[in-house]
Amino acid sequence: MLVIGLTGGIATGKSTVSTLLASHGIPIIDADVLAREVVEPGTKGLRDIVKVFGDGVLLPASDPHSPSSDWRTRSLDRKKLGSIIFNDASLRHKLNAIVHPAVTRAIAWRVLKAWVRGEKMVVVDVPLLIEGGLWKWMGTVVLVYCSPELQLQRLMTRDNSTPTEAHSRLSSQAPISSKIAYADIVIDNSGSLAELEGEVAAAVGRLDRAVGWGWVVSWLMPPMGVLSAIWTLGWRAARRGKDRKRD
Repeated sequence: MLVIGLTGGIATGKSTVSTLLASHGIPIIDADVLAREVVEPGTKGLRDIVKVFGDGVLLPASDPHSPSSDWRTRSLDRKKLGSIIFNDASLRHKLNAIVHPAVTRAIAWRVLKAWVRGEKMVVVDVPLLIEGGLWKWMGTVVLVYCSPELQLQRLMTRDNSTPTEAHSRLSSQAPISSKIAYADIVIDNSGSLAELEGEVAAAVGRLDRAVGWGWVVSWLMPPMGVLSAIWTLGWRAARRGKDRKRD
């Protein structure tokens, strides 16, 4: 099974591409959805957050008889937590140290279930795929790209923001151009929706050809699948090492 890492930048159209890939019958594992699931009431993630930040980051209990500090029945107050970590890098690091491993485990579990179902490929949709290092564990990396100028224009239109506000948001992320070196396939989203659909269809064709029928052998013979995964990851690590030396 081919594990495809999908990433991009803010306002590049990654969510649209994810939807189009799903329309081709490819299962999607959305890291943003998982990031919410791993901190739902009663989860270990929420318990660990309360240990670090206190029960002040929880919304009021819907049941008036529920203990005010019970993380098993109360939801996370994302706005409150966001205000706490916004200007404190050390607190953001503590939050990420709780959430990121939990999301990574959830992704791995869903990839395993997709393999058990006999899927020949699965897309892992991660906004910070490159920054977080998860790209190293992907069989193929797909990047949704548009120029920084178009990215800025789309962000202002989408959020009804000023150029200064939009530029500030873009500056908080790694430049989209810096991610191209990590990509095996670049989907250019500079044109119309019809053009994007064509780009996605071409990318799916490339992925289908790359997978071939070898995935059937790997699925029927799990040891072959493990060896194939080790070979792919090792090859990618070696190639990235050569790329970094050239840079």
